[in-house]
Amino acid sequence: MRITSFRTAQKRSSMRVRKLGTSILMMGLAMTASARDGASSLKEKAPAAEDHTPSVPVSSTAAHKPRRWLQVGVASWYDTHFQGRKTAGGERFDMNLMTCAHPTLPMGTWLRVTNLKNHRTTFVRVNDRGPVQDGRIVDLSFAAARTLGLVGVGRVKLESVRDSDPDLAQALVARLQIPVLFAPLAP
Repeated sequence: MRITSFRTAQKRSSMRVRKLGTSILMMGLAMTASARDGASSLKEKAPAAEDHTPSVPVSSTAAHKPRRWLQVGVASWYDTHFQGRKTAGGERFDMNLMTCAHPTLPMGTWLRVTNLKNHRTTFVRVNDRGPVQDGRIVDLSFAAARTLGLVGVGRVKLESVRDSDPDLAQALVARLQIPVLFAPLAP
């Protein structure tokens, strides 16, 4: 068995740290060098005399898709004390609607909220600022908390949703209470 001294082991670990730092620096430089300047466009670039490659349009699948916004943390719900009061969005708070309060998201943003304990999911709309207590990421209405099975506080995952999301549309249509105008004919 080979025994190394403390200095040799310390020297090896510092060499590993230097190699790691160097590789991270090189990756950063490579990414910086490959990044396009946002002010310049392909039309501004004059074609070179020796460049005879045909221009190929970039396909829509090659374009980068925007990342989805995601947040995980502790959620709570509004007490009945706030029923009927004005929200930061200007509307009256209704504890029976699927709404929430978030400190930074724009008013009207739709969120998919998932209770991480039981994996129930629902959609809510941001209409207020909050939560007031530190360490919490969202305040849900009573209806949203009841749908998620949230008693008191709990860990949730928030995801931003576009208005055109088919899951959101399906959930909203399912919530509509459309009266039956014509009863089905009995056979």
